[in-house]
Amino acid sequence: MKTPTHIERLVSCLNKLPGIGRRSAERIAFELAGRRDNLLRELAAALDETGRNTAVCSKCGGLTGADANPCLLCADPARNSSLLCIVETPMDLMLVEKSGSYSGRYHVLGGKISPMRGQGPGQLRISSLRQRIVSDGIKEIIIALNSDVESDATAAMLKDILSDLDVNISRPAMGLPAGSGIAYVDHLTLNKALQNRQVLQPGKNKE
Repeated sequence: MKTPTHIERLVSCLNKLPGIGRRSAERIAFELAGRRDNLLRELAAALDETGRNTAVCSKCGGLTGADANPCLLCADPARNSSLLCIVETPMDLMLVEKSGSYSGRYHVLGGKISPMRGQGPGQLRISSLRQRIVSDGIKEIIIALNSDVESDATAAMLKDILSDLDVNISRPAMGLPAGSGIAYVDHLTLNKALQNRQVLQPGKNKE
């Protein structure tokens, strides 16, 4: 049986979202199409409202309301304007902010270097990053990218591109997640944990 055209279109749209494969997109599409409550109508209204009322911040590249640009974080005078945290996506910005441990500014790259997806340095917000560092008097940059091969390559590229600027560059320490154990982490996470180990007691010099 051939899938109706309108459902196939919905499947195709859902399949473009991160983390949703073809099979998952089909299940979601058929579930939505088969619902006889108000879910489909509410979802359509929510998508329309989000599209009309959401904008990209002209300063950091994160998401903001259409009536608040620059965003509230960029406009907040209480934040540390000499500290800049670089993230890949607006979602990463939100996660760092929710941690409650950071009070500086943000810069969203808009992705990472990915030859497989045809995304190179030209598709990232790098030129505006350099401009901000100079014009805003940034003293320290935290490259808070994800921990995978493409993100590591992007971080290395950023370090090289910004090496001529008078600014401290760092990356967050990565290792074992709180409440977990060695048996439950992948080899890359364990490798990062060993590389970023903390000294509990320094050795004593022997004469």
